[in-house]
Amino acid sequence: MEIKRVITVTVLNEHGVLSRISGLFAGRGYNIESLTVAPIFDTNLSRITITTQGDKKVLEQILKQLHKLIPVLKVLEDEQIIEQESVLVKFSNKESLSELSTIFASYNGKLLEVNEKYAIFMACDCHMRINSLLQAIQIYKPKDITRSGISAIEVN
Repeated sequence: MEIKRVITVTVLNEHGVLSRISGLFAGRGYNIESLTVAPIFDTNLSRITITTQGDKKVLEQILKQLHKLIPVLKVLEDEQIIEQESVLVKFSNKESLSELSTIFASYNGKLLEVNEKYAIFMACDCHMRINSLLQAIQIYKPKDITRSGISAIEVN
């Protein structure tokens, strides 16, 4: 049975770390669904957030392999983190902006920009709610959609 997992990895912010982590996944045939990387404020560390899926055995193997990598300092998974995802959506400005504003507001979103051709909205919520938002707006025929990938932070 396939299980989706969000894993955060705290690493030393040095050259080649991301390459080693992505190589770990590629070398074993594991898929990365989303990947975000950012430095941790006021440190020489970075946080890598990886969304992947597999059966329980595959996920255990991924975690064990991540712990073995030298620049990795900490590995956390779903129950130890809070996750969010952002989305930017472009519509023709001929669509009902007031209706779209109402929909986006219910998903922690808002209108960002309007020009003579397009309106761009953003939302930030959990992955499942972003999926729901994208289903709800399909009738408005979005011109473009960009998702950030999941960002996560440790709860404790």
